[in-house]
Amino acid sequence: MRRRFSRGMPAGPPRSGSCPMSDDVILETRHLTKEFKGFTAVSDVNLSVRRGSIHALIGPNGAGKTTCFNLLTKFLEPTSGTITFNGADITREAPAQIARRGVIRSFQISAVFPHLTLTENVRLGLQRRLGTSFHFWKSERSLAHLDSRARELLAEVGLADLADEVTVNLPYGRKRALEIATTLAMEPELMLLDEPTQGMGHEDVDRVTQLIKKVSAGRTVLMVEHNMKVISTIADRITVLQRGAVLAEGPYEEVSRNPQVMEAYMGTTDGQLQGAH
Repeated sequence: MRRRFSRGMPAGPPRSGSCPMSDDVILETRHLTKEFKGFTAVSDVNLSVRRGSIHALIGPNGAGKTTCFNLLTKFLEPTSGTITFNGADITREAPAQIARRGVIRSFQISAVFPHLTLTENVRLGLQRRLGTSFHFWKSERSLAHLDSRARELLAEVGLADLADEVTVNLPYGRKRALEIATTLAMEPELMLLDEPTQGMGHEDVDRVTQLIKKVSAGRTVLMVEHNMKVISTIADRITVLQRGAVLAEGPYEEVSRNPQVMEAYMGTTDGQLQGAH
């Protein structure tokens, strides 16, 4: 993956429109470790995500970011260590149990149905949250309350004018916005976003960055992201992984000047991080 770097990149301005970041920890891992037949993908990771923050997980390719996300959402079982959410130990809980607690992951795959309309896709998320099935044969009247909420969520992500459009016709960046709407339908307390701007052009990157900032109001966001401009713009705190272990942690302006981080990304300790895809 190609990256660009320069010296003296300023940190982005403090984000606005979100709830104040608290010292209260919503998600915490202690000594989280995952081994695969002698290979340690995640090694003794201690991670604390503050309630109301946007927390970014970054690192070179192969650093263990996606494996860490898979452990947090229980798509993988840890070899050792603990995961707590809102003070409750969720280490041995199933993915569905964790989702019911309000830990919702998006962007790991294209999470929408291409031949449904945008409203139908969001309605499906709403019904999943309610524990009911998606009845295609029910009348519009019987699902009117769900459709109304679905359209509200589409408006929140800037897709109100496309509510009745078939999803397959959407540009790539707008599909990502739809994925945010379907994630919001699950009423997340903690949103896990896996490379939300991957593969986008500059215009779509800017649009989705602002959207993440907007929907973070009243929620906590943990995101894996490679685009350092995005990170510097919206992240309150950054954890850097290298070879599965925590290399550094702190605000962007601090982490971007850390010599160990510079060495990991650039092979030199001279300069300051500035990255794109």
